[in-house]
Amino acid sequence: MKKLLILMLAAMMGTAVEAKTLVAYFSATGTTRFAAKQLAKQHNADLWAIEPAEPYTAADLDWRDKQSRSSREMADPEERPTIRQCTNIMPYDTIYLGFPIWWGICPRIINSWVDNNLEQLKDKTLIPFATSGGSGVEEAVEYLRKTYPQLKWQDGILMR
Repeated sequence: MKKLLILMLAAMMGTAVEAKTLVAYFSATGTTRFAAKQLAKQHNADLWAIEPAEPYTAADLDWRDKQSRSSREMADPEERPTIRQCTNIMPYDTIYLGFPIWWGICPRIINSWVDNNLEQLKDKTLIPFATSGGSGVEEAVEYLRKTYPQLKWQDGILMR
């Protein structure tokens, strides 16, 4: 009851209630998971792993093999890998969305997550962050803005 009264008084006085932040990420090898944990700690944010229903194997991730799972997914712009259950994103105002750079952009599993949450994401601030050994994040952000123009994308962050 005391908390409810404080929140009501804060609302009446125009005092902002602390915004909630989520760091949602896909990590194939652990690099992006490490970056996501750092970001979550830095921003006092909740952490959520975007996971494929069928985990990737080392062979799936072999980008030199044109028949590998990752190569086939990235060759098809309409591909949407099945993901495990999503977290409830309604309480969050800001979402950092992390991924490794694949073929210059985000992996298709990120499209799966965005598509699954599209309506709920419309009023969120989205900040992409990526890990890469050599590529920048700009092309991935441009791809996300073009693919989902109805969402509020901020500039991306490259984490090495």
